[in-house]
Amino acid sequence: MTLATPILRTTRLRLRPFTEADADLLFALHSSTHVMRYWDSAPWKDRARAERFIAMCGRIADEGTGARVAIDRASDGAFVGWCGLTNWDPDNRSASLGYCLDPAMWGHGYATEAARALLQWAFDTLDLNRVQAEADTRNAASGRVLEKIGFVREGTLREDCVVNGEVSDSWVFGLLRREWRPSTMPMPAR
Repeated sequence: MTLATPILRTTRLRLRPFTEADADLLFALHSSTHVMRYWDSAPWKDRARAERFIAMCGRIADEGTGARVAIDRASDGAFVGWCGLTNWDPDNRSASLGYCLDPAMWGHGYATEAARALLQWAFDTLDLNRVQAEADTRNAASGRVLEKIGFVREGTLREDCVVNGEVSDSWVFGLLRREWRPSTMPMPAR
């Protein structure tokens, strides 16, 4: 089953499908050691990784297993980063949330706003019951984003990945449909 990647608008952001024109911006984001310091994969060294990422976004939609969207600032079209729901399991009504933002966009509430918009779409469209997210335990800012949206920290995966050669723990967060509180901020029509 194909799942159309949504185009969503919030007060400050536009979430949209990736295009090939995003490859340079995506490569700049994922090749940054600062951005990738808490990820369980090394910074990209080859621009072709960005092209494969964009192709994978299309496959995820074609396979109906999720949606990954580029995030632009509505005021000037600046690339903010991306947000995605993957591993959609219609039988268990679950999915996983992830996001990655340009450091210049950190601290402005964009991750919270984008994730909230994508979650609203997902709860409405995919009939989700549970969304899960993980964050490196050293990445307190990402944990705060998830908690602002309503996620509950459910536990710690001890030494579950190696980040830059260092064994690292991850927090597991969960958000249940019955706990979901849509934003009180107005969202323009999609």
